[in-house]
Amino acid sequence: MKRMVTILAGAGIAMSSFAGTAGAAEPVELNSVISKQEQQKMINVAHRGASGHAPENTMAAFHKGFEMKADYIEIDVQMTKDGELVAIHDTTVDRTTDGTGAVGSLTFDEIRQLDAGSWFGPEFAGEKVPTFEEILDAFRGKVGILIELKAPELYPGIEEKVAEALIERNLHNPNNEKIIIQSFNHQSMQTSKELLPNVPHGVLAGASWANVTDEQLAEFATYADYFNPNMNIVTHEMVADVHDADMKIYPYTSRSQEQALRLFDLGVDGIITDYTEHVYKHPVKNH
Repeated sequence: MKRMVTILAGAGIAMSSFAGTAGAAEPVELNSVISKQEQQKMINVAHRGASGHAPENTMAAFHKGFEMKADYIEIDVQMTKDGELVAIHDTTVDRTTDGTGAVGSLTFDEIRQLDAGSWFGPEFAGEKVPTFEEILDAFRGKVGILIELKAPELYPGIEEKVAEALIERNLHNPNNEKIIIQSFNHQSMQTSKELLPNVPHGVLAGASWANVTDEQLAEFATYADYFNPNMNIVTHEMVADVHDADMKIYPYTSRSQEQALRLFDLGVDGIITDYTEHVYKHPVKNH
């Protein structure tokens, strides 16, 4: 069974590279035929949970991602002033809660009192900033967990704390790569890999890595299993080079159907997306 995937723009069927982004993302015509088998292979990663439908990095978003049958929920992990691991993206609480201040300057009790849901919608009022351990306990064995260490340079020892939490739950020898750790801080990933040699790791790559070399990919491959770049710099050549280095590629962050289709056409291994319904594997009717 095959499914024709098309994007119509007037009389044309095409999509140009994204304007205003760094790198040389090539235009891709989105009129390819994607087989059901290919759809099944595409890994669907719910970015900060199903963050297009619920407030990011909250239990509501993670439960929504699980409900929508994502293969992974992606979480951002930081550390409070008193050493608690919490899920939050920004290094301050200002954008996604009703509080202010740096994550690392606030205690867990102070962060726990904040409302992390109202900014997204009144129905999410009272959502709390969850702990790393709460997320592991709620979702281990149910859905994959892609753990991003956010700004680990601000939190000395965070790699050890993450490792301790995983080892305590026997998640340091994961089946089917259902635990992955990634970061933009590549030194942190080397440290984490030494602590958790059986856990797959990934390097995140911003727009400045558009011209990543074979030598750089080979170096990453000594400790990483994934090269996960900004979606706007992904090309057929990059995908091939990453695969040649024996790594997989999960670009971030798809927020439209067109963007997801472009990544399908480029042959990536997975898509990190705010809208898991754009990755066709598990069509879900939203209410």
